[in-house]
Amino acid sequence: MQRCPLSLLRLPSSLRCHYASQFLSSIPTRAFTTSLARHAQPSKPVSDLERRIKAIPIERFRNFCIVAHVDHGKSTLSDRLLELTGTIQPGGNKQILDKLDVERERGITVKAQTCSMLYNYEGEDYLLHLVDTPGHVDFRAEVSRSYASCGGALLLVDASQGVQAQTVANFYLAFSQGLVLVPVVNKIDLPSADSERALEQMQTAFELKPENAVLVSAKTGLYVEKILPGVIKQVPAPVGDLNKPLRLLLVDSWYDNYKGVILLVRIFDGTVKAGDQVVSFATGLKYFVGEVGIMYPDQTPQSSLRAGQVGYIYFNPGMKKSQEALSGDTYTTVGSEHLVEPYPGFEEPKSMVFVSAFPVDQSDFGHLEDSINQIVLNDRSVTLQKEASEALGAGWRLGFLGTLHCSVFEDRLRQEHGASIIITPPTVPFRVLWTDGREEIIQSPTNFPDTDVLSQRIAELQEPYVSATITLPEEYLGKVIELCEANRGEQKELNFFTATQVILKYDIPLAQLVDDFFGKLKGATKGYASLDYEDAGFRRSSIVKMQLLVNKEPVDAVARVVHTSQVDRIGRQWVKKFKEHVDRQMFEVIIQAAAGKRIVARETIKPFRKDVLAKLHASDISRRRKLLEKQKEGRKKLKAVGNITIDHKAFQKFLAK
Repeated sequence: MQRCPLSLLRLPSSLRCHYASQFLSSIPTRAFTTSLARHAQPSKPVSDLERRIKAIPIERFRNFCIVAHVDHGKSTLSDRLLELTGTIQPGGNKQILDKLDVERERGITVKAQTCSMLYNYEGEDYLLHLVDTPGHVDFRAEVSRSYASCGGALLLVDASQGVQAQTVANFYLAFSQGLVLVPVVNKIDLPSADSERALEQMQTAFELKPENAVLVSAKTGLYVEKILPGVIKQVPAPVGDLNKPLRLLLVDSWYDNYKGVILLVRIFDGTVKAGDQVVSFATGLKYFVGEVGIMYPDQTPQSSLRAGQVGYIYFNPGMKKSQEALSGDTYTTVGSEHLVEPYPGFEEPKSMVFVSAFPVDQSDFGHLEDSINQIVLNDRSVTLQKEASEALGAGWRLGFLGTLHCSVFEDRLRQEHGASIIITPPTVPFRVLWTDGREEIIQSPTNFPDTDVLSQRIAELQEPYVSATITLPEEYLGKVIELCEANRGEQKELNFFTATQVILKYDIPLAQLVDDFFGKLKGATKGYASLDYEDAGFRRSSIVKMQLLVNKEPVDAVARVVHTSQVDRIGRQWVKKFKEHVDRQMFEVIIQAAAGKRIVARETIKPFRKDVLAKLHASDISRRRKLLEKQKEGRKKLKAVGNITIDHKAFQKFLAK
């Protein structure tokens, strides 16, 4: 190809354009086409994996998830199944599907993770799609979303612990969605394992036949190979039609810095491939598909996804805001909107626990804001709004599904982003019914009406309750009932599940539950009790806003809404704890806890005292008295002029758990 003469570049711009066009027209077109051909992308060869998937009809697809109580071995079993099907190499990295550091550290699953597997059974290939769901009650929204993409579930029970509270809750959740349940008893290699009892409990509680159950040890891999044939025989194949217009359900989404929002989807009808233009029913926005693929176990691109499959897609140009990706939304190709019926969406989870978060150093505000926004991108159930406090500066009000959810979020901020952060104790939302018929939900104690003018206009105050199910060994029953009663619980049901296991049902105020109820329950039962709860609506309650006053000035960061029966106890705790962290001043500091106008507790920090009589030796008594009176006057003046400045660290220590 001819080179552009350098002399062209030295000419004035008007002449340069004229000569350049002549120069270009002198180049033979063949040279251009050769150069274009050289840069054209060769079509990608179809991989062996994709060839095998394309040959499998929808009748040989199986979509299933694993549901169980927390710590019954879901992630370990997922690893064994992935090894068995050759998706991952045996040994090596454990908990493949737990991708967050906090999940590996705590040994819990926070995000539902998915993976496709190819399994050869009786000489035929099957495409299996596995979802590893969280077991903890705070992440129930993740579980119910996962069920939408599945046709069946492995109901996993620990052979030594038997059926627990969340096993029961997750069973009813799966049963209500019409999933076929395959019973699996895990940890049969433990010395304390009692498989017979576990099978009997599953039959009594869920009417699952013991002969359908598979007894395994996920840790050692014992009998794990019997699970997949059971899945193939019992779980139905997904229903879908390749020839109908595209209909896909958005199950989950996460954010990638390079690709934008990535969607996890279940295809119900039709096919989707790169280059298709799709439209969302919920937002009406249109996108061009950039890539489609399956999780195997990481993102593995495919030329298309078809009816019955679960996979990921992202758009080109990418979807920038995760707010556009509404879980439970239906997508179809542009032009087919009137031919396709959208799916009923999932109910978005509501935040039940609120905390305020402040940077330890206000200069870190920008960095912390970026970190919080990044985690919120991948966790849709966190609500976020800005807040300011006189004592702690600018911060945020964060809403979570429960206390574990909040604690995991805090851990992720510290580990993944190195954030230094102060978190206030968790509070719950309250409902105010005004005399004019209005209703208002109040999420922050600072907005709680506490003055006389407002209290005359309030018809009723309500607080949220939860319906808690506790399973525990019979020997701890007395202690647990005592604990529930002390936390204002109302007993609803008491069943002896087996000779030694008890299921206890209580309605408990959510405010008591978030005040480390689970920790106290574990302590009272030496870790043997398990807890599950669900929302039970708002109920009338006698609640009041409590504040900490320092020299009669309220400290806004510490305000809390509590039940009137607990005002005195909390007030005494507050003043005693705060006194430990405040330094002595040159004047008297008075720390008080107040509920409305009533002062419920008080502590006093004595001032530093200078010895003004040190220089007097054998002086007259009136001279001494005069100096002491002068000192007292000086103190009054100090008190009137300078209000107390409290070191930031005092708040950090006071608010620390």
